[in-house]
Amino acid sequence: MIQDTSAQDTIKQPSKMSKVKRPLVLGISALLVSGLVWSSIGRDSVTTSIKRSELRFATLERGTLVRDIPTTGKIVAANAPVLYSPEQGSVTLIAKPGDRVELGDVVATIESHKLTNSLKQQEAVLEGMKSSFERARLDARRQQLKAQQTLDMAKVDLEAADRESRRSDQLIKSKLISQIDFEKSKDELHKAKLLFAHAGQEAQLMKDTLTFEIKNTALEVDRQALVVKDLERQVAALNITAPVGGIIGNWLTEQKARIAQSQPILTVVDLSAFEAELAVPESYADELGLGMAVELSFGAITLMGELASISPEVRNREVTARVRFEQEDSLHLRQNQRLSARVLLEHRPNVLMVKRGAFVTSGGGKEVYAMDGDIATQTPIQLGARSMSHIEVIQGGQVGDVWVTSSIDSFKKAEQVLVR
Repeated sequence: MIQDTSAQDTIKQPSKMSKVKRPLVLGISALLVSGLVWSSIGRDSVTTSIKRSELRFATLERGTLVRDIPTTGKIVAANAPVLYSPEQGSVTLIAKPGDRVELGDVVATIESHKLTNSLKQQEAVLEGMKSSFERARLDARRQQLKAQQTLDMAKVDLEAADRESRRSDQLIKSKLISQIDFEKSKDELHKAKLLFAHAGQEAQLMKDTLTFEIKNTALEVDRQALVVKDLERQVAALNITAPVGGIIGNWLTEQKARIAQSQPILTVVDLSAFEAELAVPESYADELGLGMAVELSFGAITLMGELASISPEVRNREVTARVRFEQEDSLHLRQNQRLSARVLLEHRPNVLMVKRGAFVTSGGGKEVYAMDGDIATQTPIQLGARSMSHIEVIQGGQVGDVWVTSSIDSFKKAEQVLVR
């Protein structure tokens, strides 16, 4: 009687092939399941897939859109006067480029023999006129003395004639003189009175005449003094001084060169006041206005300023603008230091916006791929105002939507794409 088949069983060890076969079956099953899922979510529309790591995404939000113009620029001195030659002559440059100077320091001198000789000549003329003026004053005093002497003598003659007239009055009463002698004494008195009156008038006229001549001579001396003073000013201007405190910029002529009048010599840079010089693209020139706020970035430091001036000309398709800002000692600004800036054109509150990305140029600003789970769907859009970081969304999205902001060229115009 046979109880069981245990006598026929054979014990076998599991082979290496069976150990590999089980995980392989599980992997194939997973791929089949994912394929079924992929086909179930839209077999007709999803035609391709893209790795998520190759894309960039942004969420639509509402906020204040600051419309701005991004640009770059450099730091320039707000006050960098150019010094010019006041006269023709030979220049001696005293201060060298980079030297620090204070207000009023002599930085260059002009040697002009013609001007210095002219000053000496006019000074000699002035001294001669002063001597003539003093001589005229002495002559005037002498003539006034003579006129006074004539007046005094006329007064004495008048008194003598008056005395003779009174004596003749007494004699005629006693009939000691003839009537003719009496009348003659009266004539002498009348004559003395006329001479005295004329002498007084002559003395006054002489005084007025001498006063006028002295005044006229004094005016001529003053006029010559002004000529000398102006020449002294011109000679003093040959010592060219620094109009501001700062450093010497560049020499604009050679040492000991023969220069003409009004020829530039050198520049002085005032380091106490800086401005930012921006190069704004020509396309934004019409939107610029004086007083607009400007955000300046010096590395990690950001300052606010305002447009102080806008150039009326275009160079290399750019418009130059100057920005005035409050300076801080921590900035350590230098001439021609580079910086970045944003000219703030306007603020738009409560705007639906999204971060800028390559989708704007690749899609022409008319289409984007919006995310719905792992599926990116082609969506028509309309964009509005643009800033350096965000773009206004007018149509095609709402708050919370996620858009692909990287280039959409890799989507190849597909309606739906799986992002894995």
